[in-house]
Amino acid sequence: MAFIPSTKKNLGLFGVFALATGATLSSGFFLLPSFATQIAGPAVVLAYLIAGLLLIPPMLSKIELGTAMPRSGGEYYFLDRSLGPMVGTIGGLGIWLALLLKISFALVGMSAYIQLFLPDSTSDSVYTFIALGLVVFFGGLNLLGAKKTTTFQIILVASLLSLLGWFLTAGSLEIKPINFSGFFDSGSQNILSAAGLVFISYIGVTKVISVAGEIKDPERNLPLGLFLAIGTAITVYIVGLFIMVGVVGTDSLSIKNGEINLTPVSTVAAAITGSRTGAYIMGVAAIIAFLSVANAGILSASRYPLAMSRDHLLPKTLRKVDGNGTPVVGIILSASLIIAVILFLDPLKIAKLASAFQLLIFSILCLSVIVMRETKLNSYDPGFRAPFYPWLQLVGASACITFIFMMGWLPVFFSSGIVVVGTVWYFAYARKRVERYGAIYHIFERLGRKRFGALDTELREILKEKGLRAHDPFDEIVAKATVVDASHGNTFEDIVLKASAELASLLPTTAEALSQGFLHGTRVGATPVTGGVALPHLRLPNLEQSMMVIARSKDGVTIDVGDAFGGHHEEQSIHAIFFLVSPEDDPSRHLRLLAQLAGHVDKEGFMELWLKSKTNQDMKEILLRENRFMSLHLDIGTVAESIIDLQLSQLNIPDNCLVALIHRRGYMVVPRGSTVLEKGDKLTIIGEEQGIQELKSQYYNSK
Repeated sequence: MAFIPSTKKNLGLFGVFALATGATLSSGFFLLPSFATQIAGPAVVLAYLIAGLLLIPPMLSKIELGTAMPRSGGEYYFLDRSLGPMVGTIGGLGIWLALLLKISFALVGMSAYIQLFLPDSTSDSVYTFIALGLVVFFGGLNLLGAKKTTTFQIILVASLLSLLGWFLTAGSLEIKPINFSGFFDSGSQNILSAAGLVFISYIGVTKVISVAGEIKDPERNLPLGLFLAIGTAITVYIVGLFIMVGVVGTDSLSIKNGEINLTPVSTVAAAITGSRTGAYIMGVAAIIAFLSVANAGILSASRYPLAMSRDHLLPKTLRKVDGNGTPVVGIILSASLIIAVILFLDPLKIAKLASAFQLLIFSILCLSVIVMRETKLNSYDPGFRAPFYPWLQLVGASACITFIFMMGWLPVFFSSGIVVVGTVWYFAYARKRVERYGAIYHIFERLGRKRFGALDTELREILKEKGLRAHDPFDEIVAKATVVDASHGNTFEDIVLKASAELASLLPTTAEALSQGFLHGTRVGATPVTGGVALPHLRLPNLEQSMMVIARSKDGVTIDVGDAFGGHHEEQSIHAIFFLVSPEDDPSRHLRLLAQLAGHVDKEGFMELWLKSKTNQDMKEILLRENRFMSLHLDIGTVAESIIDLQLSQLNIPDNCLVALIHRRGYMVVPRGSTVLEKGDKLTIIGEEQGIQELKSQYYNSK
């Protein structure tokens, strides 16, 4: 397979929050309240709350899928890997189209607020020209890379939240309770219908998942950033709508000069200040909000053709990225389609249709979580698991489908049309180019049908990329590991027996059982062997924690390795062998530990350092994470001189750090509180990143 350049991980927590929030607080706050108020009256506040609650099941499901499979393409990738490439094709094309319509809707809807600053005689063509110019601008900005796009997004969102903060604070002092009289007069049916209409207001919050492959530490930053964003969005919407209705009432909010009020927030702001000043302030806020939607939207939209092209569902031209990992062709194509929508369609009328299809996708994503969990794949290892499984997913899927039908038959036909188009494209173009099945076939395997083993391999690669979790004891396992330096002439079987004997002295099993397990795993292809390294591993019952034996053969040994099809081949010149045993009841952690080992041995220069290592401590330090350990040589004339002749218990080191290894005159000393440090000792200290950084700063001159 040809190498495909990957996107780069440039997005941190604030980047995730800014993209999610900026893609949400736009038309739903600055435009749709007028339309929703006509339907639900004062209960529009309740309609927005219902819509926000409706988002929670699919949002939690998407976060689970996103932390398990942080890949560009978001929903498309999840649908493809869970339900297969046909569903992935339908979902990917439909979501891409829905997102392009939402961006077009935002840019066209912004014209109403721009009118506040331009003469009444300004022609519609001017607003169209402005919208087109902004598409070109944001397309160009996205071509510079996700990092620069996100930096600009953070500025936009910070400015928007500042102005909204003023609106919510000042408006709360002007609320008139009488404006909420007859709160439920519109009836439950209209309230639910309004909730379906405004649901599109919240959709943008999860679009950042489409760039999950570019998020640093996705298991932390993705869920935390989205929780902060949805909390901010719901607060702004509910409090904001309460203020809008409370300050001016439903009539003034929905109607202006005998027509639908397209600038409701500016109307309320003018009432708050008693002048046009408030209208101008919130006009600026609205323009910023719409700009942030366009910026974040183009970033997210461009990742769908990229991901689908990499999976051969779209032409290969779309998979191209530049040196910064930016999908150039995807950005240009997405921007071009937005321009076409603005020029030839009416985004204000068809945005509701896009919302209906998104509801359909949300319902399927809820089911995707059920499919992925029921596969029982150990490599499906999300950093966040949606609660109340499977009831949350079933309720979420049912509610989304119900709301589609409540929106009317036209949205139903539109969604059906996208399904038909996606199906036709799959069978006409994609089917002959893919040999891939979704995770659902792993469920069918129990019924005797085929499965797709490459999915497990792909998920294991994702585990390797994600790395360890905060509480995975990798460094402690390495520090406590026994080291076996093989003698000249030792075979692989000899090394297995030695490692098994070392482990058996610590485990509730025999050396014979361990050696048979390691050798059997190698014969059947369960032992990763590549690049001069082998990783025999077992999971055992009644084991409290993982343990490891590290073995080195300077001469190199030959291993007879099996494969999944029953064949065998020899791997020669194996110099590093890591025997890992873990508790049987925690397969995901076992895989993460293996992935971390694999990641270390894949690094350039590993084998050279490995073979040159003079001590057991040197070999262990090659495996330790650089930001989680430090070496300290105790010599005269260095900062570390001050701790010579002290007991370990007297050292002033952070609570989250410990001295794991002491090398003294060619042998290892077991660290104890009473151990007295001597000149020439080499200490290996492991711990949390912050504590290690403190120690490195303190003893910098001793290095």
